[in-house]
Amino acid sequence: MADAPLVLLAAGGTGGHLFPAEALAIALDRRGIAIELATDERATQFGDAFPARATHIIPSAPIRGRDPLSLARTAGALGMGVAKALLLLGRIKPAAVVGFGGYPTLPPLYAATLRGVPTVIHDANAVMGRANRLLAGRVTAIATGFPGVVAHDGKLAGKATVTGNPVRPAVVAAAAQPYPALDGGGPLRLVVTGGSQGARVMADIVPGAIERLAPALRARLTIVQQARPEDHERVASTYVRLGVAAEVAPFFADLPARIAAAHLIVSRSGASTVAELAAIGRPSILVPLPHALDQDQLANANVLAKAGGAIVLRQDDFTPERLASEITALAAAPNRLAAMAAGAKSAGVLDAADRLADLVLRVANVIPASR
Repeated sequence: MADAPLVLLAAGGTGGHLFPAEALAIALDRRGIAIELATDERATQFGDAFPARATHIIPSAPIRGRDPLSLARTAGALGMGVAKALLLLGRIKPAAVVGFGGYPTLPPLYAATLRGVPTVIHDANAVMGRANRLLAGRVTAIATGFPGVVAHDGKLAGKATVTGNPVRPAVVAAAAQPYPALDGGGPLRLVVTGGSQGARVMADIVPGAIERLAPALRARLTIVQQARPEDHERVASTYVRLGVAAEVAPFFADLPARIAAAHLIVSRSGASTVAELAAIGRPSILVPLPHALDQDQLANANVLAKAGGAIVLRQDDFTPERLASEITALAAAPNRLAAMAAGAKSAGVLDAADRLADLVLRVANVIPASR
């Protein structure tokens, strides 16, 4: 790969940004393209799992306040990041730079536009994020996970391509599994997740909802729940007290397979989560993150809801009583769950990574090697 064309991927160190970047990296590698990654310090929690020949930590920072000191700190971090990215690009000379949103992508992408390197941004949400909005007017091409994301702006729409959201090979493999049959009295498998590290609201609400279920239904449950380390003991001990078979952990490396084996998922609605639920085709109860400026998780959740694959609950409505009621109703309606699974799958795009790879190579003017 020493002489292979190089594509630099820029993705912040969270699963929501790294997972689609990983899927693109694998698709480009199959075409004989070398991959390097520009990211922030958070990526170290994922170890060396990302398929890149080198990883570069680039300084960045979000806007945490509007006061002069906060703005100066953000500007300083971003300025340092751009300077470091300019030096990096001069050294590695990529054919293209691809960003996946979030503030860690700003310095590499901005530096690439200054150097005249072809650039692509991918936005996984149903509404464009702030970092990508700052870059959209400068980059060569825009890829979106959903239709209509930039339809309101003619200049941006002219360089936009709907590719869908790239999903990891583990998700593609899980998508081959049919929805598991559910009868009125058989086991009911529930997966609870709030992102790569779980969510406090799930620890606060879900165990209480399970406690409110009728004993006969509770006895049918098998639960897989992501919980933060500080929430693990109280979540796990509740399930032990209730006699519910449950596995509780901060992170499940095989989460796609566990989703495929589930009858119902209760989750936040980040872009990667929604993409994976759609690709695999599983019914869900989605609780969008509230108070987000862009309300991106609500928009994502509504995509699945309109396809018939999800029930959307605003966080104010996400109470133990309401969740217990929804689970009870769905458990009593296996045909409805199966129909929701089909609805979710109708919104999935399994070849999004290849679509995005094709776009990147066109923008970079690179002819892929046969592999």
